[in-house]
Amino acid sequence: MTEAPHGPPEPPTDPAELPAVFARAFNSGDIAAVDRLFAPGAVFVTAPGRSVSGDERRAANAEFLGLGIPMDLTLRHTYVCDDIALLIGDYVISGTGPDGTPVHLEGSATDVARRGPDGRWRYVIDNPSGTSR
Repeated sequence: MTEAPHGPPEPPTDPAELPAVFARAFNSGDIAAVDRLFAPGAVFVTAPGRSVSGDERRAANAEFLGLGIPMDLTLRHTYVCDDIALLIGDYVISGTGPDGTPVHLEGSATDVARRGPDGRWRYVIDNPSGTSR
């Protein structure tokens, strides 16, 4: 996994590492660390058929981080063509929320990443709903 010597993880140089780096950033609770893993203009699919970008994307990610529950993420497949990668992984967020309510979210995410001019991979589409309808 690629990380800065004394700080949050950096976007990786191998697209297959991006989900693990994302999970580490997510589990740190640091929205800036999570945001660093998204390309400018990237979209987050909040529900099938609905996506947000920019400040709305950051707010949607912050809402998940606000649960305060770690994410387990397992990469299932990585498909790469030039500077684009399709990443399919299974995730689970399960525990007790800050208000004492049980939380259980799981699914198979279908995400798209792009290699930037710096050689590092960042999400351009984060779709935790995968192929759900």
